[in-house]
Amino acid sequence: MAGLLRQGRGEQDEEDEKDKKDKENEEEQASADRAGWPIKLRSLTRCVKYATGIGENGPMAASDVVEQQEQPWSRQRLRSTNERLLLDRLRALGSASRAQLARETGLSKPTVSSALASLESAGLVHEVGTHAPERGRTAVLYAPDPAAGYALGIDVGRGWLRVAVADLDGTLVARSDVRNRARGSGAMADLLVGTARQVVANSGVDPAAVVHGVVGTPGVYDERQRRVRYAMHLPGWGRAGLFDRMRAELGVPLEVHNDANLAALGEYTYGVGAGSRLFAYIMIGTGLGMGVVSEGRPFTGAHGLAGEIGFLPWPGQQRKPERLEDAVSGVAVVETARRLGMTGQLTAKSVFDAARQGDQAAVEAVRLEGERIAHTVAAAAAVLDPDLVVLGGGVGHSVDLLLRPVRDHLRTLTPLRPKLAPSRLGEDAVLLGAVATALGTARDLVFERRSVAS
Repeated sequence: MAGLLRQGRGEQDEEDEKDKKDKENEEEQASADRAGWPIKLRSLTRCVKYATGIGENGPMAASDVVEQQEQPWSRQRLRSTNERLLLDRLRALGSASRAQLARETGLSKPTVSSALASLESAGLVHEVGTHAPERGRTAVLYAPDPAAGYALGIDVGRGWLRVAVADLDGTLVARSDVRNRARGSGAMADLLVGTARQVVANSGVDPAAVVHGVVGTPGVYDERQRRVRYAMHLPGWGRAGLFDRMRAELGVPLEVHNDANLAALGEYTYGVGAGSRLFAYIMIGTGLGMGVVSEGRPFTGAHGLAGEIGFLPWPGQQRKPERLEDAVSGVAVVETARRLGMTGQLTAKSVFDAARQGDQAAVEAVRLEGERIAHTVAAAAAVLDPDLVVLGGGVGHSVDLLLRPVRDHLRTLTPLRPKLAPSRLGEDAVLLGAVATALGTARDLVFERRSVAS
């Protein structure tokens, strides 16, 4: 027991001695900064070597000198970098003590303590408890404060408008799904602004704390013309200046992204696409689109149009070639079912429901839909070579009926065999992708604003 106590005291003495040296180094660095040194003090020896052209192994070439010189750091920039490093590590870890953060980042404990104090003062981190190790002192645990800011996610579809507010941890604190019965761009903008305001009010969040928002919409947003293009199913939605008006009325910066791209990001962040190197999300609903995520980032092409597979030509039943969207969308499912003899008020959902009940016309309509989707998957597989193809969108709730005919017909079209999976997020994919995208920017903005304020 005495040996263990001596060992424990020895380890504690070593730890205290390390802290003391770290503090002395920091004091020396601060003194050097005040004296006007533009570089770290511990680099002084190397700087002398560079100045004389003599390295550890003899004379150095001029290129070696240039290559090894350090960039000047201001104290403020270095402090901000350390704080951001700690905040990012805390987000990854959830919570951590000073000692753990020092080990994780390689920063000294005094540096960690100073940075945490600054972050806590700015409202970006807070104490969340303590940790009592078997030996040593009880450690205070820190975590990012999720209430330091909020993000707004919006999904605009022909049938539904979905809006959510999330804290900086990504937790949805309020949400609303409303029917989109607007039949003009002005009415749709009013619905979006009114719903967003109501969701923020329901969350109990100060509107000023909502620092960023992302809108998912069919089509592609043209930054130069300040309007959405190719949103054929939303009449008037391409009017120039419409989103500028909504930004002004909400008082929140709004990014605008293609809905299929956001759905893919949502599935990558929260759903079945997690960990995938390159996957395609095929979105089948009122229209047809595809989002592609490569190495965790959306691939949008030179003009933001990558994935607009609905424009691919399709032979169709008419003399004039149709678009693939005309053959694969939810509307096409209904048209096929009517052609096969189904009557009444039909929707894509009602056709799939009838197929589950054994209605032969509905079963055949679903089989034909699966074959057309197989053509879409074959095109994606040939062009992208994805490790995963996710089927989602408005027909996502019926993928269980579609996977078999898709796979069966795919074998007749191509030797390529991408892995197929139904969307895990279903109709929430676009909304959650918008939230995830907004969070990335919101966290940056909150850090920058609090840093300036402090």
